[in-house]
Amino acid sequence: MTDLVTRAAVARPTALRRAAPALLGYAAVRALGLVALAVWSAARGTSAYTLLTARWDSLWYARVAGGGYGYEVRLPGGDVHSDLAFFPLLPWLERVLAAVGPLSYADAGFVVSLLASLAAAWGVFAVVDHVYGPRTGVCAVLLWAVLPVGIVQSMAYSESLFTALAAWSLYCVLTERWPAAGALALLAGLTRPVGAAVVAAVWAAALASWARGRATGRPLAPRVLGMLLAPLGAAGYVLWVGHRTGRGPLGYLDVQAGWRNGFDGGYAFARFVAAKFTAFPAALAGLALFAGVALVIGLYVAGVRQRQPLPLLVYSGVVTALALCASGYFGSKPRLLLPAFPLLVPLALALARLRTSRALPVTGAVALASAVYGALWLNGSGPP
Repeated sequence: MTDLVTRAAVARPTALRRAAPALLGYAAVRALGLVALAVWSAARGTSAYTLLTARWDSLWYARVAGGGYGYEVRLPGGDVHSDLAFFPLLPWLERVLAAVGPLSYADAGFVVSLLASLAAAWGVFAVVDHVYGPRTGVCAVLLWAVLPVGIVQSMAYSESLFTALAAWSLYCVLTERWPAAGALALLAGLTRPVGAAVVAAVWAAALASWARGRATGRPLAPRVLGMLLAPLGAAGYVLWVGHRTGRGPLGYLDVQAGWRNGFDGGYAFARFVAAKFTAFPAALAGLALFAGVALVIGLYVAGVRQRQPLPLLVYSGVVTALALCASGYFGSKPRLLLPAFPLLVPLALALARLRTSRALPVTGAVALASAVYGALWLNGSGPP
């Protein structure tokens, strides 16, 4: 027993030391983004902290944390915006932090996002390092940090929390720690609707592993336990919403319909992009949207050709499909793609092949551009 404790104590700092370059680089990029936001907001006379903690979805999460579910807004056109659209894990954590310390719910959401973003960066590194090595892992984390919408990782939103849970669940899948993978998938399913992507990855990997391991007689019970745990979070919340609304298992879809969110296979988004080409200069925006979608699809195809592990392909494929094929607010699509970090692996592999003397200036320039864009974006249209 003492030997096991000693080995565990040694393993933890070793893993942290291995991830340290990625975490330090990630923290530097996020700090640059926050400084840029603070400077630009001060110049405009706005509050950077308010933009991060008390606008858009942040307000809905804080309201759920403070008063539970039951709030809705009825719009003149007949739409009903219900707080039941927001999954409960982030509000639960906000309530716990506010209860044990002198934090408001908005403050607690900001703290959760900051800590979760570091956990997510570590998880991204762990996954990519496990498959491709530490240099590619560092590059993947830096690329995730410098995404144009990377500032969302520091907002009191659920993207960072979800990405952390998803990344570590995928890591547990890759290392065949099936109960832990299922438990983390359960929590991811309590965080965002796209938790279904983590469940799909766990199930696909468990079934594939079972098929490979039948001849060796490896135990089936851990896989079954992971598979049983994985969908409980998402399914439990969706069923609870259906019971609360009195609309049965499909009640959550009705709630989303009140926000004009749905899944139409990308038809509405395709029409939105096509409409941009009817005039100039809107056609330039249409070209940018088309190029962005093509890039996302191209990165996924590149991952398939590079033979990424099955759970990564399943996870990023489901996240991408749900983001691009949703019929809701189109400005949110880049944010909805934020958890799909395996899409960055082909770029990380290319960046890792560069010499450090060339990779650092490239990454620094992109980080600066991302920081400026994030500051402009949150002071403009921003998410929701």
